Amino acid sequence: MKKIVIMGTGAVAAELTSYIEDNNKHTNSESQIEILGYIDYEYNIEKYWKKYQLEKPVLGDIDTFNFEKGIEVLIGFSDIKFRNEIISKLELKEAAFFQFIHHSVIVPGTIELGKGNIIYPFCVIGPNTKMGDFNMVTSYSFISHDCTIGDGNFFSTAGIAGRVLIGDNNFFGIRSTVIPNVTIGNQNVIQAGMMVDKSIKDDATVFYRYKESIIAIPK
Repeated sequence: MKKIVIMGTGAVAAELTSYIEDNNKHTNSESQIEILGYIDYEYNIEKYWKKYQLEKPVLGDIDTFNFEKGIEVLIGFSDIKFRNEIISKLELKEAAFFQFIHHSVIVPGTIELGKGNIIYPFCVIGPNTKMGDFNMVTSYSFISHDCTIGDGNFFSTAGIAGRVLIGDNNFFGIRSTVIPNVTIGNQNVIQAGMMVDKSIKDDATVFYRYKESIIAIPK
């Protein structure tokens, strides 16, 4: 059994808690995950921990918690910049990072995964895909065959076609898609619903310049 603590007590931490609890119902005892508690600052207890009715306690904050051997940390934040700041602090403390992949995810044996990745339920990862560290893939996303993914990317119910090359710290909004053979650099923001059909370098935002507004006119 793996023993973990979750960093944060907000919405992502609550989601991860429910997915881990569900995952435990479908795995054997050796593969079970025990959540010991959460790491967060005291001022967030009222704001988040109580709001999401988390059963396990807040064990301390990043400055005071004792990161013992045998206990791994799962990052419960979605904001890329903030996650990277927390990861840097945890690395200085020599924390061990947990990688969570829900039992419903289709993961072929030919993929390569780094550390600290989180893959929500009902995702599909294609064969020969390489994924670095600390990527977050939310439910119903797919990353097709022969893709190479860097570190720290966030895929929000996104679709990545085959042979796509993606760098680091990119945000893919809800239902955004990327067509085959596209290269995407670093620190880009792909807004919700966008289809990326050409390569992008770094620090770009992909969005609709003009949008039609649907106005309901009463009879």
